[in-house]
Amino acid sequence: MRLRKLLSVLIPVYNEERFIGELLDRVLAATLPDGVDRELCVVDDSSSDGSARILQSYATRFPGVVHLRSHERNQGKGAAIRTALGLASGDYCIVQDADLEYDPREIGRLLVPLIEDRADVVFGSRFISAGERRVIYFWHSVANKLLTLLCNMVSNLNLTDMETCYKAFRTPLLKSIPIRRNRFGFEPELTIKVAKRRARIYEAPISYHGRTYEEGKKIGLRDAVDAVWVILRYSMTRDLYTVEERETQPVVMSPAACTASKPVSI
Repeated sequence: MRLRKLLSVLIPVYNEERFIGELLDRVLAATLPDGVDRELCVVDDSSSDGSARILQSYATRFPGVVHLRSHERNQGKGAAIRTALGLASGDYCIVQDADLEYDPREIGRLLVPLIEDRADVVFGSRFISAGERRVIYFWHSVANKLLTLLCNMVSNLNLTDMETCYKAFRTPLLKSIPIRRNRFGFEPELTIKVAKRRARIYEAPISYHGRTYEEGKKIGLRDAVDAVWVILRYSMTRDLYTVEERETQPVVMSPAACTASKPVSI
């Protein structure tokens, strides 16, 4: 019987040779709350640079701690998160980008509401930050706030930063939610679905060290447009459970079903 808690850090990687070694070092060295261990669930999304070689070296050096899978073709961040989640065995999990925009030293702060059983999901907000935030791209900030507003409108939340990378979950909850979007659209998809599942959602301030396109930033206008489509598409979704989880859900009887004595699953 495992007495200590385990955190699964989900790390999608695509062409991050410049940063991935330092990022993994920081995640491995990050101070976590007492009684919490870590595992790194890393997915190489068909990188064409030297990322795969670096990742394999860490998997070899840290067996049982760094779990590695590779995609034969590039599929996107959402797809990589799905694969990483399949490797996760922790009580909690958190998404960690492979660059250095988010500081792993702040992971422990996001875990506290989960450990204290006050939250099921914790978003790290760059806009209520008490720490440092690199000043960069005005229109990215505008787009982020507009997407957060639109997502809040359809999910009845009051988040300040829907598009944040740092989202921490109770692992059973995240595993029970189907992730359909392969690229960055999984961010609003997950937000809407956890809201519809009536999960307890908290925000915590984080710092942000954004990078430029010259430094390797990948998200762009296409992803903003896709996010709007995702928000509108999933605003009415009932696709809230994986097949395995759906089979465990209770059934209710609609008026017609009561007459026919046939259960209708929700």
